[in-house]
Amino acid sequence: MIAAQFIFEPGEYDDEFHRLDDSIDNDAKSLPGFLGTDRWVSVDGLRINAVYYFDDMSALTKLGRFDDHRTAKSQVDRWYKGYRVIVTEVTATYGNMRHIAAGDA
Repeated sequence: MIAAQFIFEPGEYDDEFHRLDDSIDNDAKSLPGFLGTDRWVSVDGLRINAVYYFDDMSALTKLGRFDDHRTAKSQVDRWYKGYRVIVTEVTATYGNMRHIAAGDA
């Protein structure tokens, strides 16, 4: 399983941001190999971590090819004060809560 974390500090959002954000979310959900998402907000509310889970890298790579994703990426400074993307391979999950890998998508 692949986890792609988009960690960001929100800035000013406008109608174009919301349109692109909704489109990218729908594009991700339409991909074969998409498993689901988690979203975390820091205690102070200054950072958000949106985690997208995929079966493999090929599924994640397809998301980056969508036109709206490319458009949003080219204008990232317009809506965010800062961001970082971390892509990791998940080899195991532990705990007593079900995880997306167990079919919670």
